[in-house]
Amino acid sequence: MSAPVVSIVLPTRNGAATLPSLLDSIARQRVGLAFEIIAVDSSSSDGTADLLRARVDRLTSIPADAFDHGLTRNLGIEQAGGELIVLLVQDALPASDSWLAKLTAPLIADDRIAGAYARQLPRPDASAITRHYAAHRAASSDVGRTIALANSAELEALAPMARLERCAFDNVCSCIRRSIWRRHPFRRTPIAEDLEWAGEVLLAGYRIAYVPEAEVIHSHDRSARYELARTCLLHRRLYELFELRTIPTLPLLARAIASSLMVHLRCQTQSSRAFDGSGRAIALAFAWPLGQYLGALSAVSGWKPFPSRLV
Repeated sequence: MSAPVVSIVLPTRNGAATLPSLLDSIARQRVGLAFEIIAVDSSSSDGTADLLRARVDRLTSIPADAFDHGLTRNLGIEQAGGELIVLLVQDALPASDSWLAKLTAPLIADDRIAGAYARQLPRPDASAITRHYAAHRAASSDVGRTIALANSAELEALAPMARLERCAFDNVCSCIRRSIWRRHPFRRTPIAEDLEWAGEVLLAGYRIAYVPEAEVIHSHDRSARYELARTCLLHRRLYELFELRTIPTLPLLARAIASSLMVHLRCQTQSSRAFDGSGRAIALAFAWPLGQYLGALSAVSGWKPFPSRLV
């Protein structure tokens, strides 16, 4: 077998429900490059490890409480033989047999590109509310782009939201260059390792590409309680990284909740697709704005309203 050019690194935990389809899709990829699959499993209890053992090239197990968004990915990359590292999550499904070829193409064509990330499409059974918010994310656009920074002053001159937009990157499905990763590994962090890394490599003079032709199916309909904790954790990091406070005051919080309630009601009434229960729709209208407000506030004050790790 030829030495791999591409190494697919896959962190997993209790992914037996989605991994067979994902691994089948990877096996069907039409790409003229040798590739391998490396999995790092966080002590799954549903048979994930046995499933992976039969289908991946390398499997490492770690304690569940040892998982870290940055360091666990580093562990997988350390075992990789390829120069191009594809980072994927266990519930993202490539939408075509040309996904891998399209995702890696920018890095093959231009050695100034440190990383590329894919477009994410909502699952067929995603709720109307999930579809609404997914359509507004950086990884939903059908227009490709390549981002570069002239220097740190260019980034610092931008408003916080513009800094975040400039550093957009998403390890739900991405490809990075291993030789650059050696100089710029992921940092220890409970969330947003991808955004932090993108900012670092852009400031080092490299480029980031968004590749909408490389599509994966990926979305979540999670509980309002989980979304509150996750949003709080994320917006704490967004303040630490970009000084971003999307909802800095209580009056703006009240306005955001009212606006979210209207959006969620409109989603419910205008779509015939998967319908959220009205209780969840209302709860999410509170959870997402409140998480944004509390997350940034906790970064400013040093107060931590939620644990720094999501289950």
